[in-house]
This record gives sequence, structure tokens and C-alpha cells, in this order.
Amino acid sequence: MIVLDLDGTLVNSEKKISEKNKKALQKAMQKGIKVVLASGRPVKGILPKAMELELHKNNGYILAFNGGRIINVTTRECLFEADLPEGHLKKVYELSRKCDIGLVTYEGNNKLITEDDNKYIQLELKVNQLERITPPNIMEYVTFPVAKYLLAGEPEKVEKAEPIFKQALSKELNIFRSDPFFLEILPLGVDKAYGLERLIKILGISKQDVIACGDGYNDITMLQFAGLGVAMKNATEQTKAAADYITLSNDEDGIAAVIEKFIL
Repeated sequence: MIVLDLDGTLVNSEKKISEKNKKALQKAMQKGIKVVLASGRPVKGILPKAMELELHKNNGYILAFNGGRIINVTTRECLFEADLPEGHLKKVYELSRKCDIGLVTYEGNNKLITEDDNKYIQLELKVNQLERITPPNIMEYVTFPVAKYLLAGEPEKVEKAEPIFKQALSKELNIFRSDPFFLEILPLGVDKAYGLERLIKILGISKQDVIACGDGYNDITMLQFAGLGVAMKNATEQTKAAADYITLSNDEDGIAAVIEKFIL
């Protein structure tokens, strides 16, 4: 199995999968390698890339919401889902006001809910092709289970916000930065490694037979869990430190290089 983060890893700076990466992955699938796309994105933001790679024809999988959803791309069956426990939205909302960063969450696979707006929220909408819902009061609107909260703002504000959120909520929720401008809040214990561990148990694959590739803070646990953890040349220093191997950057077909070296 090869498990790939999307942004900064499989896709290049233009958010596209290069032909070289695509051909390498197709060759790997022909050898019987399972391909998994693991991202903080919601399901809708990952599916087009999965279809482009023809994962639906090759028994591929998606780990969406940083491991909070496991989807069989062929059948579209949800094999696992973890939602945030109720009762935390008020505190998260109040802290987002204190830290002056935008708060968003999700309804189903297609809708992003927020009162706020900034260029990073616009990026989340655009990349994932989500419908925006703007309620007058997000706390009154969200009366249903959600996969995650996402805090979005200027990197220096998000950096300052992270310890504040962790001090208030880290005993009950999993809090980490996925990008300099995104702070993610997931159910306690849920991350890409957690989702990957559940998936390989379902499929009967040993973690020693898994290659995981990523570039961000939210990829670190997955890289540490896999038999071979690969960081991109453009990865954060912390991610590189957690990896067994460093490949070329996402703009240099780094995934194709991994497949050619370790699989083909």
C-alpha cells in the first residue's frame, strides 16, 4: 500500500497531479499496490483526484478529514467515521473570536459552514468545491454531528492560537496545525495514523508493507506509523525529522521518484 497526502505532496503548486506521478501510480496499481489518498480535505475535495487516478477501478481508498472518514472509492461505502463530541463548539467559537481567526465546519460531504470570511476560508471553499452556508449564528445552526472544526487565518495568528486552544481543549480534542494558516480540531486520538491503522486492519495488510508520503505537520504520525515514512523535499522540518526517507519536492514529481525507487 502507498498512502499519499494531497496538498504539498501528490499535487503540485498548481494543485494538479503531474503526468509522471499519474503514470507511476498506475504502474504501481498494476502490480497490485493499493493506493490511498489521505488528506485533511473533506470527501468531496478528495474524490475528483481519486477518480482522476482511477482508484475506483483499482480498489483504492480515501482517508478524509485527517483520518476521520474512510471511504472505499469503488463502492463509495464509508467504512469508518468519527465525529466530534458535542458540547465544545461554544468554547471553540469563543476562542476563535479571542484569537481573531476564522472558524468553519462541515455539513455532510458538500457544505462548509461559517460566519467568517478570509482568503484562507476562500481557499478551503475553492480547493474542495464546497457550497458555503452562512448562518447568522453558527452555534445555533450546528445541531448535528460534525467531523472537524477548522480555524483559518494569518499564519502568525494561527501560530499564537495553537497553544491557547491546546491549553483549553487538548484533554478532550485533538488539535494540530495542518498548514501555517490552518488549525484543525478533531476527535481525541483521530489523525491520519489512526485512520490508516484501521484501514490496514480491515484489509489485512501489515504496516511494514505500507509507504506513507507527506509534507505537513498532520502527516507526521502517519509517516511514523508506516513501514516507510517519506517526507517531501518541501516538507516542514518537523515532518522531515519524522521520516525515514526524503524524496523530491511536490513540483519535482517526488511521488513518482518514491514509486520508482521502492516499488517498481
